[in-house]
Amino acid sequence: MNSTGRTALAATLAALLLAAAGCSTKADDSGKDTGSDGVRTGPGVTAGKIRLGALTDLTGPYATLGKSIVQAQQMWADETNKKGGICGRKVEIVVKDHGYDVQKAVASYTEISPDVLALPQVIGSPVVSALLDDVDRDHMLTFPQAWAADLLGQDSVQVLGTTYDLDMVRAVDFLTRAQGIRKGDRIGHVYFEGDYGANALEGSTWAAKKAGLTVVGQKIKATDTDLSAQVTALRKAGVKAVLISAGPSQTASLAGVAASRGLKVPIVTSAPGYAPQLLKTPAAPALTGMLHIVSAAPPVSSDLPAVRKMVASYQKKYPGELVDAGTLSGYNAAELMGRDLKAACAAKDLTREGLVKAHRSQKQVDNGLGTPEDFSDAARPAGLAVYVTKPDKKATGGSVLVEDARVLPAVKEYLAAREK
Repeated sequence: MNSTGRTALAATLAALLLAAAGCSTKADDSGKDTGSDGVRTGPGVTAGKIRLGALTDLTGPYATLGKSIVQAQQMWADETNKKGGICGRKVEIVVKDHGYDVQKAVASYTEISPDVLALPQVIGSPVVSALLDDVDRDHMLTFPQAWAADLLGQDSVQVLGTTYDLDMVRAVDFLTRAQGIRKGDRIGHVYFEGDYGANALEGSTWAAKKAGLTVVGQKIKATDTDLSAQVTALRKAGVKAVLISAGPSQTASLAGVAASRGLKVPIVTSAPGYAPQLLKTPAAPALTGMLHIVSAAPPVSSDLPAVRKMVASYQKKYPGELVDAGTLSGYNAAELMGRDLKAACAAKDLTREGLVKAHRSQKQVDNGLGTPEDFSDAARPAGLAVYVTKPDKKATGGSVLVEDARVLPAVKEYLAAREK
């Protein structure tokens, strides 16, 4: 073949390659691609798959919570894929266990972040706080299983429901309205060091001052599982009730020791502080007699149709497994992420930036799994309404409704003061 023929053949081959490329994807200057379906894609998205990430705790203080969330989100992914997936793509969730260790979590994020679109699960306020800069840089839509107010204000991070401080405002209101706590009384607050406890303490301190109460604080570490010293201090201080912002094992220790030492007072925790597995421990009588839980999510035993459907599906998929608050929380987060993915698909933009934009465009979202949420303002909690529940061995999920979700005027007042 002469040089003219070789040149012509090379030109023909180049044209064919370009044509083939045009039939599949076309990269723009930003490194993003546009598929044959006209949808822009980026990390974590291929022609047939959407990969999501989960940074969870399967071996640390929130191992029971982590397991429930992981299984619930996998159930959502399986249900979604059975219906054809999202945007013509199957959903895959990549799970990494950090054991509530911040350094392990950071390493896990570094490992999976190049290959996932978003994070529908990250357990732990300290973990999320350590990842905020990376998540913001990567435009990685992230749903923490953590509710510290310090996590607000980032477009890519969505705290679902209320924050810890709002829960404690509701808790103090419940104590004064329904548990006989009066002006001039002292109430204890046992709390984890770090964002979780500090934010909860902000809410209890503000609400207590408004009600004429005094808060006696007891700061603990996540590794503290014997709260005998704290109970002794609170009993000596003459507290009439105790708030606790910690993990399930700490709540069990607090209730069990308090009951055994004659400090039989109302105890209120937020959702991360209770697990139905505690009702199989020696602390069960103290918990059922003294504990209430405040949460933006309804109890798993709720009569809400969407909750009942989720529970039935979970029990069928994971027979013999306990259904708990983590199950509902995890499924709710995954379902909301699914709505965002569908909105991004409709906008023909499954890039990370496109997904964040789709999420922030959603207002008054009501999926039947709790109270409506507004995602349009990253600086404000998505929800303001809080339920009150209590432990119950006979109930699905180990808790029953005491008071339906309500938005307190005090919560709005507190937010206004916080935002000044």
